[in-house]
Amino acid sequence: MKINITGRKCTPRDSFKEHAEKKLSKVARFFDDDADAKVTATVEKSCQIVEVTVASRGMIFRAEESAQNMNEALDDCIDSIIRQIRRNKTRLEKRLRTGDFDAIIAEAEAAVDEEEPYEVVRTKAVVLKPESVEEAILQMNLLGHMFYMFRNAETAEINVVYKRNDGGYGVLVPEVE
Repeated sequence: MKINITGRKCTPRDSFKEHAEKKLSKVARFFDDDADAKVTATVEKSCQIVEVTVASRGMIFRAEESAQNMNEALDDCIDSIIRQIRRNKTRLEKRLRTGDFDAIIAEAEAAVDEEEPYEVVRTKAVVLKPESVEEAILQMNLLGHMFYMFRNAETAEINVVYKRNDGGYGVLVPEVE
């Protein structure tokens, strides 16, 4: 696993980097050697925030935690990622495994008892009119939603704006591999 550690508004100490590498070795067993882990440490006024993102074979796991100490926040992030992996273990095995389709189906049927199925409770049709990002954010806030899908007036692509935990906004833009 390739590990990239960066700091925002700070320079992570060597002890933090060593701790991060040690903790990420626990997560590395779930992924191939080509997995990429990014650790970002940020110092704010009252707390320290650590964000861990692990990408492997097109799947992304992300956790962000804050604590009084960077090491505590990192530990919480690693625990959160491990919980994500365990919670979706059978689904991830199907996706990550390189084997024949029949074996994957047989194993999935055997694991039905431990797997909670996703249940779609509502399907909604959405009219996508061309809007700017600012108009889409305004519309999202007026609706009281955490995200909003729209057709970008500048690019004519379908985008999603969303409200971030830090109070800012993000835009999801499609990218073709």
